[in-house]
Amino acid sequence: MSVFSAVARKERGRRASRLFGLLILLLCASFRSGLAVQPQLERVATPGFTTMQARAYAEVLKLRPAPARALLQDAPPTAPGTLLVYDCLEITELLISQNASRYEAIVTAQDRRLRLLEQAAEGSALAEYAQAEIRLHKAAAQVVFSHEAQGAWNLRQSYQQMQQVVRRYPHYVPARKTLGMMQFFIGSLPESYRWFLKLLGLPGSVEAGLHNLRLAATQPNDFQLEARLILAVLEETYYKKPEAALSLVENLRRQQPDNLLVSYLLISLQKKQHHTDAALAAYRARPTGSGYLPLPYLHHMAADLLLYQGQYAASLRANQLFLQEYHGQHYQKDAAFKLYLAAWLGGDAAAAEQYRRQIGTGGRTILEEDHYAHRFFEDKLPLNRQLTRARLQIDGGYYREALHTLNGFRPTTSTPLRNQLEEPYRRARAWHLLGRLDSARLFYAQTVARAGNAPYYFAPQSALQLGYLYQAEGQKNTAKMYFQKALSYPRHEYKNSTDTKAKLALRELQQP
Repeated sequence: MSVFSAVARKERGRRASRLFGLLILLLCASFRSGLAVQPQLERVATPGFTTMQARAYAEVLKLRPAPARALLQDAPPTAPGTLLVYDCLEITELLISQNASRYEAIVTAQDRRLRLLEQAAEGSALAEYAQAEIRLHKAAAQVVFSHEAQGAWNLRQSYQQMQQVVRRYPHYVPARKTLGMMQFFIGSLPESYRWFLKLLGLPGSVEAGLHNLRLAATQPNDFQLEARLILAVLEETYYKKPEAALSLVENLRRQQPDNLLVSYLLISLQKKQHHTDAALAAYRARPTGSGYLPLPYLHHMAADLLLYQGQYAASLRANQLFLQEYHGQHYQKDAAFKLYLAAWLGGDAAAAEQYRRQIGTGGRTILEEDHYAHRFFEDKLPLNRQLTRARLQIDGGYYREALHTLNGFRPTTSTPLRNQLEEPYRRARAWHLLGRLDSARLFYAQTVARAGNAPYYFAPQSALQLGYLYQAEGQKNTAKMYFQKALSYPRHEYKNSTDTKAKLALRELQQP
């Protein structure tokens, strides 16, 4: 559901890598919800899915394409709801599999559906909404498969069509969900991309996007739960509010244990919150079987989790399985880098060198994880074992173990500057996540003071975290200073994502 635009593809950095799989899977995740909520708009009856279309859609949501197709055989073939569900089914298969051989056929099918919807669209909110949504799906496919110019054009058309749906049918809440999502992501992009988006007529707005998403999330509609999930994940990622997202997904997991999408979301959120044991438990309890769409990225996440625990052989097997099943170009360099780490930390120097060379042989560097891995390959700067192990322990939620590991780090006059900066930054992260905020502030500040304009992410991230800490304490001026400091670094591995978060935080500080 999220296509940021052709020029914005390099912005799919750490924030996008965290949301990349989620937003692709949510591309078609229309949830039906009967929650009783006080509406904020006057409710007007609008046509939605038929019972058959809704049942098929439920199977798409579970990532079970074959049962969905079987149900759609009994649905009116040219009805707007049927066309939309079919498109959701096929775009989900394409974007999850990353199978380039299916791209042309699916884009051709989308063009046919759009022609049918043009004939049925006038006077029908669902038909016009489906038309704009399918154009967004098409833009997603085009961007993922390197047809960026066409993707940017279809994004523009989808955006403008969704605006028209909102104007023509102001009480049709699903359009608010999709328009709000696009407004938020376009509005949160760095300034360096804004000029092109404005030329395309895509004036994003974080505030307008959140407003529209909240309307869709707080009113009963076919897509309410999808809007709730998107909103919760955005707040977790950008505004440090993880509790709502975790609570929502955990409840869904209990209600729908056969839903692979929900399992994916739970694993992803638990991993993000450094709950390694819980994330691995969710991974092992996920629904499996021949009816489910293969989801190779789950194995890549599991490989990370096992790496955090020091289970190097198991991590190797999980990433090897990911690469065997995955057909896409993203995450290949990151997977090779994680294979390198598992072999290197496991003491297999020959295999580690083989995996190090593999980083340079394939995949793209659009995602920041892949860019980071490729930079490691090109820089040829040896990693420090204690710092690397501590980083993995922190990522896994093993904070005291990480501090113990860091005590084994012994810098000398010949220690590279990168390592000299990483050590206090890792200490700051461990203390921060343990709730020892005074110690965290001390080491974050030490990192910033030592760094100058060194092209590493430790100082910018330290400044960003200091901004968050002072913002939480109500010290707005100090928080503003550190957010501006985070923006001031000219280049580092995670500049786009760091700058985006700092800008959103500064905007939040300006609100009354």
